[in-house]
Amino acid sequence: MARDFIKGDWQQGRAFSPAVVTTDTRKTIWLAGHGGLKSDDGTVLKGDFDAQCRQCFRNLEKTLAPAGGTLRDIVTMTVFLTDVRQTTRMTEIRTEIFGDDFPASAAITVTGFAVPEMLIEIQAVAVLD
Repeated sequence: MARDFIKGDWQQGRAFSPAVVTTDTRKTIWLAGHGGLKSDDGTVLKGDFDAQCRQCFRNLEKTLAPAGGTLRDIVTMTVFLTDVRQTTRMTEIRTEIFGDDFPASAAITVTGFAVPEMLIEIQAVAVLD
């Protein structure tokens, strides 16, 4: 499947593409919201935004794996944050993960999650070859 990352001017600085065009779609995975409150070894990451953000991406990748997908297959994501001041840090972490080809994305500030200690949740759509 071909992917064309539409690159905007200011969007690159915020680590997202305004649009990702796919052709010859074979498999689409609609990912539910994934949090990162607990590390892989069960440690609670309460109050640690960086750790929760990175764990969100690890959890998304673990969900994609059985379908043959990786984070690079994500074409769009919605990021929910409890603190708008963390948007820049999330952008930095996302840049580490995706390089220059970012999924289309939105960041939304919320008042809280079902589990109050959560600081971030990511919902996404992935398209696999």
